[in-house]
Amino acid sequence: MADSVLVLRAIRGNAKSLNLNGKKLKQVPVSLEKLTSLLSLQLKNNNIATLPVEMKALNNVSLICLLINQLICLLSLCLFLAIYSFTINFVSPRLSNLEFLGLRNNKIENIPVELCSLSKLSELHLTSNKLTTIPQELRLLTNLTQLHLARNQISELPESLYKLRKLRILDVAGNLLKVFPFNELMLEELYCEDNPFLQKEPVESIQQEEVLSLKEIAARFVMKELRNRQSCIRDLIAQYPLVKSLLSQGGRCALCGQGFLNIWLECVKFENLKKNFVALSRNHVIPVRVLLCSYNCFNQQGHGYYGVALL
Repeated sequence: MADSVLVLRAIRGNAKSLNLNGKKLKQVPVSLEKLTSLLSLQLKNNNIATLPVEMKALNNVSLICLLINQLICLLSLCLFLAIYSFTINFVSPRLSNLEFLGLRNNKIENIPVELCSLSKLSELHLTSNKLTTIPQELRLLTNLTQLHLARNQISELPESLYKLRKLRILDVAGNLLKVFPFNELMLEELYCEDNPFLQKEPVESIQQEEVLSLKEIAARFVMKELRNRQSCIRDLIAQYPLVKSLLSQGGRCALCGQGFLNIWLECVKFENLKKNFVALSRNHVIPVRVLLCSYNCFNQQGHGYYGVALL
């Protein structure tokens, strides 16, 4: 077979790259494990549904392209990424040098958390799959510069994405997004057309004054005191790690800046992004998720925040 000949030649020549695009492969040749010096592996436009564990030997590879295949899940990929052994509780790093991972046009339904251990990954291409959610752990890909998630079925982006400070290109076009979860975008290119974003359509609503629980009142008081450098409560909280952990899960009002634990008003602010991007999809204005601590803040004039109505 032609692909076997190509692999054999690559082994004999100690090849740095191997191109097996469009070879009608149903599986990856297991003999690839002998290509320990391989840096680039092209497997685009085949019929590959699973990946062999023998690929774990490719310790130096920095690019794997699996565009247009039949992958349904990435569990097989995780077998040779950074995987936990539950018997000896040992982390075994594999493919740690991977910088480019192309998985466009497959049938992938979820992103395993193990994938987020690829600390050197710069580009992740998952366009045209069947993704519905994105794990919070994606924030661990701190070297990610491009994230392509277009044409999936994603209804919500994790708030932790704003921690990807090197991310410059984000493509989420053709999904089911209603709002963006963050407003600290540091992107150069954003593509978000064909999403059912919320619109500025005024509707009547009945606003009732909140009745806060004692737990919420106490938490808000403590959060306020923690912002005071002269307060002694900071030293007291340090003695109670469970309380400290609980307070860390709270939020902060976008208007008054005061902290809250778990009672908030979800709003959106329509951001005009046209001036901030080199390239932008035709959606120049997008709704960005904002949290307010109370109707008291929401009822103030001139803040430009819109409440989210469930119709």
